[in-house]
Amino acid sequence: MNPRKGAKPFCFGKIESVFPMGEQGLRETPESCFPCIFRVECLRSAMDQAEGLTVREETVDRAYAAGVIGFWARWSKKKTLRQEMEKRQKERRSQSKQGGES
Repeated sequence: MNPRKGAKPFCFGKIESVFPMGEQGLRETPESCFPCIFRVECLRSAMDQAEGLTVREETVDRAYAAGVIGFWARWSKKKTLRQEMEKRQKERRSQSKQGGES
C-alpha cells in the first residue's frame, strides 16, 4: 500500500501553516512539517493556490529591493503574477456561479 494514499493532515496546502513568515521576514517551513510524508506535495499544493502567487510576488519585491533585478524585470514579473491572480479569481467566480445554478 502506498502511504501517500492516506488522509492528508488538516494543514495540507495551507500556506500560512506550511510556509509561514519567519521572524526575519522570510518564509520558512516549520520543523513540524519535516517528518510529514506529504511535505513536498503539500508545499507544492500551497504554492499552486492564489496565496502562492502572493508569495512569489514577495520574492520579486525582495529581489528588487536587494538589487538583483531591475525595475522593468520587477514590473514585468509583477504584471504576469497579477494577471494570473485575476485569471484564477475569474475561474473561481465562474465555478461558484455554476455551482449555485445547479
